[in-house]
This record gives sequence, C-alpha cells and structure tokens, in this order.
Amino acid sequence: MSTAYDTHSSPGAAPAPPRAVAVAHRGDPYLMRENTLPSLRSALDRGADAVEADVRVTGDGVPMLLHDATLERLWGHERRLASLSADAVCELTAGRLPRLDEALRVTRDSRLMIDLPGAPSRRDVATVIGTVRDCRAADRVYWTGGASAMLQVRALDGDAEIALTWTTLAPPRPALLSAVGPRWLNYRFGLVSRELVDRAHRDGLLVSAWTPDTRRTMRRLLAVGVDSLTTNRIDVLRELLGPSRRPPQTP
Repeated sequence: MSTAYDTHSSPGAAPAPPRAVAVAHRGDPYLMRENTLPSLRSALDRGADAVEADVRVTGDGVPMLLHDATLERLWGHERRLASLSADAVCELTAGRLPRLDEALRVTRDSRLMIDLPGAPSRRDVATVIGTVRDCRAADRVYWTGGASAMLQVRALDGDAEIALTWTTLAPPRPALLSAVGPRWLNYRFGLVSRELVDRAHRDGLLVSAWTPDTRRTMRRLLAVGVDSLTTNRIDVLRELLGPSRRPPQTP
C-alpha cells in the first residue's frame, strides 16, 4: 500500500517524510462531533493524510472511539465506558459512538493513528491490537499514547509503529526509547522548538506535534521542521501544505 511515508523504517534510520503529514485530531471536530464516523469521513474528504482517534474498551471487551473515560461530555451520560456493554453504549448514544472495527472500515486504506488514553490494561491493549489485526489493518495503523501504554503495545506487537507522547522538554531516557522503540516523538505544540526537532532528528526520530489550530502556530511548527501536525483544523493545515494527494473518501 502506498502511504505518505514509509511505515516500517527503524528509528535509527527512518527517513523524514517528504513533507509534513497532516493528521486530523479526532476527525473534523469543528464540523462534526469528535470520534464519530461522520467526523472521520469529513476529515479525509478535506485532505487529511491520517486521522487520529481515541480508543477505549467497553466492559464486555469491545473497542470503541472515545477520549474521555465517561460518556458525560459528548453524550450526556455520567457512565464510564468500562462499566458498560457495547449494546448499552449503542443504546445510550443512539448508535452514534462507533466501534473500532467500524472506524477501520470507514477509513478504508487511509492511515489511522490510534491514541490509547489513560492507563489501559494489558488486556484492553491486546483487545485493541487484536481488532486491528482481525480487520487486516495493521499496515496502516500507528499508535500513540504515554509511556505505559506504548510499552504494552511494543510488548504485544514488535512491528508496531509508535508515536510516543512526551510532555516535558527533558528527552526520554535512552532505556525507555530502547524498550518502546518509537518512530516518532509526539509533543504538545508549545514545547516544540528548532532545537528540540534537531535533537530528535539527530537521534533518528521524527517529531509530531499536537494540537495547533491557528495558522500562525502551524507556520511556526512547519518552519522549525516538524514532520507531522495533528490538528482540529485540518482545513487550515491543508491550505498551508497545499493540495492533498489523497482521493476523496466519501462513497
């Protein structure tokens, strides 16, 4: 499968993408509710190279797209996803909160960055990885999250492409980098500078930044050499980067 960048290079030798990768944060949340199928479709139709989605697991072991631990913010129910069955979630959200397998079908051959928020259990991580494999999507999925979650991903999938989320200016310890084996370091955009990008590149790592939403910030990050931007405003980023090479995704 042809992608915007090679997905299987080792961290020590990974070539930089030919241009910054445009990643849509939870789909297209300025137009559609985040982490829903319409949001994913909209982001891809507006030129995203990849879509980021958060995945948690229900009480009966079904991976679904949700950032928060509860349904309260988006769906108005003070219920934890982990305490509910998938059928109960479907009833509470009128079927609009998608399962991961549905999201993989909707995104078809597009890249999907799966964020594992919080501190998922090993069983939950294994369930999510198993769903990706069952959907034959492992070659187009990559993973992001904190060190604990990414260590579990690496332990369960030696070939996984990982974007290790890092929230301080101090670089990750060499032992952690060796254990996780990330291809990317994924930083909050305010931390990113030319010095940080250059240091990561010298170490053979690519740099992604989240979530710049203004033209000014996007231009600054592109100017210092970031390799990927994850944004809520995929239309603005696409305008700065130029036309997408992806065909429209909507049937």
